[in-house]
Amino acid sequence: MTRATLRRWFWVHKWASLVCTVFLLVICITGMPLVLRDEISNLLDDGLPYASAPDGTPNASLDHLAQISRQMYPGQIVISMFSDDDEPKIVVFMAPSWESYKANRNSMHWIRFDAHTAKVLKQSKPFDQDGQTFLELMLRLHKDLFAGLPGELFMGLMALLFVVAIVSGVVVYGPFMRKLDFGTVRADRSPRLKWLDLHNLFGVVMLAWTLVVGTTGFINELSTPLFALWQQTDVKAMLDPMRGKPTPDVAELTSPQAAFDTAKAALPDMTMTSIVFPGSPFGSPYHYLVWGKGREPLTSRLFSPVLIDARSGALVSVVKMPWYLRALELSRPLHFGDYGGMPLKIIWILLDLVTIAVLGSGLYLWLSRRASPLAEAEAELVASHAASSPAAVAGSRRMSAGATRQTSRHVWRWPGTLAILTAFGLLSALLGQGGIWWMLSWIALAAPLVVIAVCFQRRRANDVVAKPK
Repeated sequence: MTRATLRRWFWVHKWASLVCTVFLLVICITGMPLVLRDEISNLLDDGLPYASAPDGTPNASLDHLAQISRQMYPGQIVISMFSDDDEPKIVVFMAPSWESYKANRNSMHWIRFDAHTAKVLKQSKPFDQDGQTFLELMLRLHKDLFAGLPGELFMGLMALLFVVAIVSGVVVYGPFMRKLDFGTVRADRSPRLKWLDLHNLFGVVMLAWTLVVGTTGFINELSTPLFALWQQTDVKAMLDPMRGKPTPDVAELTSPQAAFDTAKAALPDMTMTSIVFPGSPFGSPYHYLVWGKGREPLTSRLFSPVLIDARSGALVSVVKMPWYLRALELSRPLHFGDYGGMPLKIIWILLDLVTIAVLGSGLYLWLSRRASPLAEAEAELVASHAASSPAAVAGSRRMSAGATRQTSRHVWRWPGTLAILTAFGLLSALLGQGGIWWMLSWIALAAPLVVIAVCFQRRRANDVVAKPK
C-alpha cells in the first residue's frame, strides 16, 4: 500500500467516524436498556398476576375475548389480538374506528387478558393520552430520534457510516501495528499516544461484534420501507382480484378463533402468535392475517403470514416472505442480543460499553489533534508504514536496534482469532438449542473482554516492574 493510499484510508476512517460518533453514542446508550427490555418491563409492570393453571390448560377462546372487549368498549373495533407463547396472556388491541386509527395510529389502546381465565389483568389508555414509558422513550431515541421515517433513514445512514469506519479502521490498523505487538499500550508516552493505543486495542478486539451490530442496525432501520415494498408488490398482487369489494363489517366476520385454528392446521409445525383483523393498514381489507413462527431457536425468529377469508373462514394463502424480510427478521436478534439468556444480555451490555470507549477515545483523539498542528497520529501511522517497507528497513536510521517488522499474519493472528470466536458465539446461541450451545456462546463472546482485561493486567505488571526501587 502506498503512502498516498494509506492517507486516503486514514481520511475515510477519520471522517466516517466523526460524522456518526455522537449519534452512535446515543444508539449505544439507549441500546443498553433495550437489551433488558423484558426484565425492565416485568419489573415496572403493575398489572394483576396470572392465575396458576395446570400444564396443558387451554387458552380462552379468541371469540370470547373479542366479545368481552367489545362489551367493555361499545362501538369500538378490534384491530388485532396477540397470543404470547412465553407468558399466559392474550392482548387485544382496539380503536374507536378504522377511520380514526388510520388517521392517528396513537388512538389505539389495549386490554391484557389472562389467557386461561379470560380475566382482565391490565388496560392502557389510548396511546395519544398516555405518557411514554421509559422503554418507549429509549426505543424512539434509538430508532428514529422522534423523527419518524426520516429519522429511521438518518440513523440507518449513521449505522452505515459506522460500518465504513470499521472497515477503514481495519485497513489502517495493519500498517500501524507492523512495529507493535498486539495489545501494546504505551502509557509511558503522551496521554494522546496512550489513548491511540487503547482505541486500536478496543476497536480491533471488538471488530466482528461491532461489524455485526452495525450492519444489523442498518438493516433494521430499513424495516419500514422494506415492509412498504412488500405491501406494494407481493401483497398488492394477492389482493388485486378482490379490489373494489367492501371490507366486511363486524356482523359479517367469521370466528377469529376458527381463523386462528385454520392457520394452525395449515402450518402445524408453527406457533400462531397474532391475528390482524380485516381493515387494518397492516393487514388486508378482506382477510384475517394470522402470523405464525417456528419452534426451533432459529425458526422462532422467522414469521409466516396466513390469509384467511374473513367472511367464509376459508384458507386463502400461506404467504411466502421475500428474502429481504427474512434478512430483516434474522438481523433483529443479532442486533439486540436477546436470544441466549441473561448471561448473553450481560455480555452484550459489556461489549456495548467497550464500544462506547472506542467511540469516546476516537473523539478524544480528534479533539486533541485539533490542538496539535503536528497531527501526531496520522504522521506516526504513515511513518510507521514507510518504515516497514523493505527499503526503509534496510537503510533507516530511525528504527531502534530492537525494532522488527511484523508480517500481516503476525499482526492479525490475535484479532483474527477473536473475530472467529465472536462469529461462533453469535451463531451458536442462535442455531443451538440452549444448554451447551448457550454456554459456548457466552464463553466465545466473552473472549474479547477477557483479552482486554489480560492486556490491562499485563500493562499494570510491567508498570510495577519498571518502577524504580
